Amino acid sequence: MDNIVGAYPFLYGSTVSGALLWALALYLPLSVPLNQLEVSLTKSFLKESWQQLFLTISSLLLALVVGLAVQLLLSWALGPGWAASLGIIAIGWELLLALSGDNSGSV
Repeated sequence: MDNIVGAYPFLYGSTVSGALLWALALYLPLSVPLNQLEVSLTKSFLKESWQQLFLTISSLLLALVVGLAVQLLLSWALGPGWAASLGIIAIGWELLLALSGDNSGSV
């Protein structure tokens, strides 16, 4: 089992949890560019409920993919534990910015 986990860094518990933390931290900043997609969907033939479902799924998938990429990159540079810890710090920073109402800085 140790050989399998060593061959696939996705199977580390800290990689999965760190990717989810980074996805949570990057969800709002990554949702802002999806406004163009929302505008183009309003011009499409889809019903409004399907448009909302498509937008929700696309923003979640974007956040998960970018979160996983950030976690893997930081895991390679710093180690999986440190990368996950930075994800927690990024969530705290995003909450601080959201509560302060400062829209100029983003994670």
